[in-house]
Amino acid sequence: MNQKKNLSMKEIAELCNVSVATVSRVINQNGRFSKETEEKVRAVIKEYGYKTNMVAKSLRMRQSKSIGVIVPDIKNEFFSSIVLEIENFFFSEGYSVFICNTNNEEEKEQEYLKSLDAKNVDGLIYISGNEDLSLHSLHRNIPIVCIDRKPNIDENIAIVESDNYVGGYIAAEKLINEGCKNILLIRSRKDLSTIRLRYKGYADALKKGNLKVRDELIIDLTYTTFEEAKVAVDKFIKEGITFDGVFATNDWLALGALIAMRENNISVPQDVKIIGFDNISISKYSYPSITTIDQNKKKLGEEAANALLNFINKEETRAKLDIVIPVKLIERETT
Repeated sequence: MNQKKNLSMKEIAELCNVSVATVSRVINQNGRFSKETEEKVRAVIKEYGYKTNMVAKSLRMRQSKSIGVIVPDIKNEFFSSIVLEIENFFFSEGYSVFICNTNNEEEKEQEYLKSLDAKNVDGLIYISGNEDLSLHSLHRNIPIVCIDRKPNIDENIAIVESDNYVGGYIAAEKLINEGCKNILLIRSRKDLSTIRLRYKGYADALKKGNLKVRDELIIDLTYTTFEEAKVAVDKFIKEGITFDGVFATNDWLALGALIAMRENNISVPQDVKIIGFDNISISKYSYPSITTIDQNKKKLGEEAANALLNFINKEETRAKLDIVIPVKLIERETT
């Protein structure tokens, strides 16, 4: 094989005795050219190992065929599952995906935005994190899709989210139907739309069941981790606060509550019933396995990716889109 490198389209055109425009049409598969010409051009490309100069092409097309994904915690199974779906989708469309893990740090997020802007990405996907969306580090008006956050931007954006209200409602309704009258709520103290909607669903289900929302049965956590939930529930138990049901707004919080019960010799589900949210693997493989609200992570990733691609290709209007994905109850041993 001829090992000549960096062969230009002009040189390919000279070797094939055709115009540069014809070579371009063959490479990009647009416009008119004969089968014979295509075969001739492709034979030279194969022989010389020609590769498209993507930087030059992106400048011509004003597209880099790349996107950025901002994720708050790539170790979190819920987030990583969604990122995998996004990456798979865009790989199949010929895009590169830059995955940026911020660890929920605002400064780090802004540095990633600067970097992605410099790379000329065609669009961004934000996954959860903080409710506020600060774009002062971006110098271009590019399409953005947010998953589980609702920023105050009116155009050029799509929001993809699970039906958090219904999730909170059916979780509380299930506990009430199982005979629970004192339902402990464990949630993040962050003022996020996801948490607000899950709380509203929980509160409306209690109201329908003729039960009151009691502030003393709400645990607000700074860090929504297994360990912090376990410590908080253990403290509740030792203070003698009575509850017979737990709705945790994610599965790690539910697991923390479950372990706190076990360490205090409280039987689950006989004495206390527990429901989590997300349906990540720990809910299935804990003992006992945790009843939870399933978020369709595959659908969230696919819908977000598809919405961004439609924005990039200008197949969607620039108005704000809000896509809501249904949730469902996965009943296991804690109820």
